[in-house]
Amino acid sequence: MLIYNFESLLQSTKGGAPVKLRKCALLLIVLSMLTVTLAQTQFAPAVTQYITTQDPVIALEHIRVIDGTGSEAKPDQTIIIQFGKIMAMGKSGTVHVPSDAKRFDLNGYSALPGMVGMHEHLFYPSGGGLYHDMPFSFPRLYLAAGVTTIRTAGSFEPYFDLEIKRSINAGKVPGPKINATAPYLEGAGTFIPQLHQLSGPDDATRTVDYWAQEGAGSYKAYNYVTRAELKAIVEAAHRHHLKVTGHLCSIGYREAAELGIDNLEHGLTVDTEFFPGKQPDVCPDPNQATAAASKLEISSEPIQTTIKILVDHHVAITSTLPVFEQLVSSRPDVSQEVLDMLTESARKAYKSNRQFIAQAKDSPWPLMFKHEMEFEVAFVRAGGVLMAGLDPTGIGGVIAGYGDQREVELLVEAGFTPLEAIKIASLNGAIFLGIQDKVGSLAIGKQADIMIVNGDPSNNVQDIEKVETVFKDGVGFDSKKLKDAARGQVGIR
Repeated sequence: MLIYNFESLLQSTKGGAPVKLRKCALLLIVLSMLTVTLAQTQFAPAVTQYITTQDPVIALEHIRVIDGTGSEAKPDQTIIIQFGKIMAMGKSGTVHVPSDAKRFDLNGYSALPGMVGMHEHLFYPSGGGLYHDMPFSFPRLYLAAGVTTIRTAGSFEPYFDLEIKRSINAGKVPGPKINATAPYLEGAGTFIPQLHQLSGPDDATRTVDYWAQEGAGSYKAYNYVTRAELKAIVEAAHRHHLKVTGHLCSIGYREAAELGIDNLEHGLTVDTEFFPGKQPDVCPDPNQATAAASKLEISSEPIQTTIKILVDHHVAITSTLPVFEQLVSSRPDVSQEVLDMLTESARKAYKSNRQFIAQAKDSPWPLMFKHEMEFEVAFVRAGGVLMAGLDPTGIGGVIAGYGDQREVELLVEAGFTPLEAIKIASLNGAIFLGIQDKVGSLAIGKQADIMIVNGDPSNNVQDIEKVETVFKDGVGFDSKKLKDAARGQVGIR
């Protein structure tokens, strides 16, 4: 069996090429085939039960391609996948389909790049400031929804995240590729008992260095960190060629940008710099800070100045609209399918939380949610880089995978086109992580991380929920089987 991208090499070695060269080319092909074949068969039964196709050569024919770059969708395309990568892609009938390819006629379907979720977690809120790890349900649900790469964006139990990552990479459990963020880098005064509280810049540097050695792929500064600690965090992380994001409270966005932070989570919703009387290195009451920010129009000078500073300092923003949508009583509840994924106790807790929100008076969140959408559009139109995530925390209704799909829908509601929203949820995150040569868009030579959707999300963004098959490194997974396995498990494992 010939590997598709070596056909031209074989052709070039015919005729005048030395026999020795032809033999070397063939030997390289055989060795490459053997290496990849061995790599593709190292899946445990816990993974193989969800695999629909693991063929060495796969042809996805007559499919609509939404490549993730923001370009217009291309109808009637053929994608050739060989040993984990996209080896050819183009108009059906013009792309050579190898004779030994496993062929799929996908007329009416769309191929999108696997999403790169930039505010994901492997835990779920259990109340009282505590969180339960979700080693079983969340990796399956991310993959089922087409999220093939995640950044965990902060961790309470970082060794847990790293071990889940290693198990997925070893083929022991199904799940996405993971950029494991180090434990939250938090200052004194935190309300979360699992977190180490930094004692100053030296402690911040030591902590960053330690987790770089342990395998962390990124860092996240949290609510109570000081400016001196954040400066030390950024400098230490950059020495390791790693990036820092932040969910900040004690530090405003303009200050964080000046200190060199790379990314800020949640957009306008957690920026406290507009709180009257804001004191340096002091986290004001979050509800009062949100209320203050919500009263500012996006066209106002303070907001526009912040946007300009963020853009000028190349600070990316991560949109997490789903977690805030659930704080607005007039917004729809999560779907029954999401509720079915929760344990009975988790469902009851979520419904109780929603009732509480419905009864709350003078909530800033209806206005804040509207302004957050406007802020994200204004930020991008000003040249800012927006990425996407779900943040499966909040009141318990936003869960792995489903929340990522909802995020894309909400970006469109905010004012982006479906093609722009898909790029925000895929290629932008890949570029930020420095892995755009491998994932984030569909292109020849990239890893075959592809979500197969029954419909056309470029025309009707809600079709992004109709994922049937997800390819990760060219291995096809059954979305429904992955979801079925997680049903009723979110909240317990």
